[in-house]
Amino acid sequence: MGMSVTISAATADDAEQILKLQYLCYQGEAELYGDYSIEPLTQSLDDLRAELSGGCVLVARLGAEVVGSVRGVVDDKGTAAIGKLIVHPRMQRHGLGGRLLAAIEERLTEDRAAKRYRLFTGHRSEGNLRLYRRYGYAQVGTEEVNRRLSLVTLEKDATATAYAASA
Repeated sequence: MGMSVTISAATADDAEQILKLQYLCYQGEAELYGDYSIEPLTQSLDDLRAELSGGCVLVARLGAEVVGSVRGVVDDKGTAAIGKLIVHPRMQRHGLGGRLLAAIEERLTEDRAAKRYRLFTGHRSEGNLRLYRRYGYAQVGTEEVNRRLSLVTLEKDATATAYAASA
């Protein structure tokens, strides 16, 4: 193949590819929790376009194909909410999720003065929890959404050293 994955800011032209990838990536989460009505599977293209215009959205590309994405916004207290970190199933377990996470942290700190990062995942999403802990996130709370799902909230200070890919 010979191509390398690049990470850059998403554009409005990426919206459809991001939404299709999001739908593909969240099938496993929906199955894990027995709930196909989760927001990533019901989000409209218009809602995604609004996120693109109002927040920080990055994409990972392999050639012209979007193979990963992540989003973030920073509130007035400097807390960055990071969400919808997705990587195409064929590209998973090769470090791309970590690269996207590090890239969004850097962008939110440099461009939007983030002081702390916050994200959440389902309590059974072991791969997600491992990734976030490897990058220095610590659990700060759990909220039961329903009998099948609890959301685990994790945070990290923006001055914390990022996980070194060479470690």
